[in-house]
Formats: sequence, C-alpha cells, structure tokens
Amino acid sequence: MLQQYSRVLVAVDGSKEAESAFRKAVQVAKRNDAALGLVHVIDTRAFSSVANYDTSMADKATEYADELLEGYKEDASNAGVVKVESYIEYGSPKTAITKEAATAFKADLIMCGATGLNAVERLLIGSVSEYIIRHSPCDVLVVRNEEPTYEA
Repeated sequence: MLQQYSRVLVAVDGSKEAESAFRKAVQVAKRNDAALGLVHVIDTRAFSSVANYDTSMADKATEYADELLEGYKEDASNAGVVKVESYIEYGSPKTAITKEAATAFKADLIMCGATGLNAVERLLIGSVSEYIIRHSPCDVLVVRNEEPTYEA
C-alpha cells in the first residue's frame, strides 16, 4: 500500500539543494492532490552577533524571504499545484521547521535538501536535515541534489 500525503511542507533557503527538494515536493503534491507548504526560516541567531541590532538587516532578510517564497508559489501554481501556502519563520531553522512550521501547516510530510546554505552551522552543531529527521512530528524525505551513481 502506498502512503498518501495530503499536506507536504518543503523547506527552501535559495540553495540548489532546496531547489531540488522544491521540485520533488511539487511532484509529490501533484501526485497526491496535496496542499504544498513552503517555509523559509530567517536565522535570527545571526543578528544577535551584531553589536547594535540593525533592523534594516531583518527587513532585508524578510524582503528576500518574501521574494523567494513568491517565486516558489508562482512556480508551484504554474506546475499545477492548486493549494500553496507559504510561511516565514524566525529563529533556528532546525526548530522552526520541525515545531512552528510543521505544526502551523499540519504537515504529514516534510521535504528538505540534504544540505543548505548554512555550512558553518552544519560543521559546528550538525545539519538541519539531520535534526528534522530526528525531531519531526511526521514523515521526512531528504532530497539529494546529485544524480545517483550505481556500480554493477
């Protein structure tokens, strides 16, 4: 028996890996006649290192997130996905995706790229995708960017 998903959440950050995850999420949403949720997390921990908090940094990050999500929404709609919602979350991407966005969207599948833009965080405290796998309230599909190679 195949799993039927009705609410697919995909994390996007502008990376090639997130783009691959988005493309596959569109396919899954179409196949399942599912709602597609798009989430972009603005990592506010980066702002705390700035001595004098500059609200223009947050404004620019939010503006970028709006543009990114609008582009993805348009692409998903053009591909035939009928129900598309988008979310901008603030904080740590790990917890924002698994707790806030997954709960708000009522996701039954979370899709994400194997790696994303934040290589420093991955080096120091582990990958976002690994955290999502371990703490998600639902199924998770981690999408790899490269084509698989099989040896005989």
